[in-house]
Amino acid sequence: MPYIAFCDDDPNVDAAGLRRQEKTAHFAYIESILDRLLVAGPLADGPTGEHQASLFVYATNEEAEARALLENDPYFRAGIYGQVRITSFTPAAGEWLGGKIW
Repeated sequence: MPYIAFCDDDPNVDAAGLRRQEKTAHFAYIESILDRLLVAGPLADGPTGEHQASLFVYATNEEAEARALLENDPYFRAGIYGQVRITSFTPAAGEWLGGKIW
């Protein structure tokens, strides 16, 4: 069962500045763990389009592994994220799955 990490930007830091500073290292890290990622990407505020969070769906059955994958990310290490929630996820229906699981 995959694990999802919802990572809200910390409102008390310059997340945009830290992202610019760590972007190359973050992308290199993401490329190094592509076999452990089902999907990942930024979440943006609708009206402004400003980056406000990140979402990672890790291909692992272990919460500890998902946490380690996140904590090794340069964005995490730079302190961009404030609140982080990691939870198991059951993909049950949708186009990406080719239908439904029932």
